[in-house]
Amino acid sequence: QVQLVESGGGLVQPGGSLRLSCAASGSIFSIYAMGWYRQAPGKQRELVAVITSGGNINYLDAVKGRFTISRDNAKNTVYLQMNSLKPEDTAVYYCNARMSMVVATAYWGQGTQVTVSS
Repeated sequence: QVQLVESGGGLVQPGGSLRLSCAASGSIFSIYAMGWYRQAPGKQRELVAVITSGGNINYLDAVKGRFTISRDNAKNTVYLQMNSLKPEDTAVYYCNARMSMVVATAYWGQGTQVTVSS
C-alpha cells in the first residue's frame, strides 16, 4: 500500500506561481511512476506531469515550459512547480502513484485545490 498526501494548493493571480508537494509513504520502492493529475468541475481528469522510476518525464502539452515535476528521494516527495499560471489551470490537483507501466493500478492522494484568478 502507498499513502499520498498533497499540499501547496491555494489561490494565486494569473502569472503567479505555486509549488505542490506529494509526500509518499508505505511501499514506496515498488512505485513505477508518480504523477500529477488535475480535474476541473464537469471535466475529465487529465495527466499533467509524470516522472517514472527510471527518470523519464512527460508533460501535458498545455503546461510544457511552465510546470516542472521533480522528486526528492531522501524525503520520498514529488513536487510540481507551477509558473506562469493561467485561469485554465484552475482545478483540483491529485498526486498519483502508479504500480505498473502496463496496468494502471494506482494510489491517489486526497487532492489540493489550485485556483488561478484575479
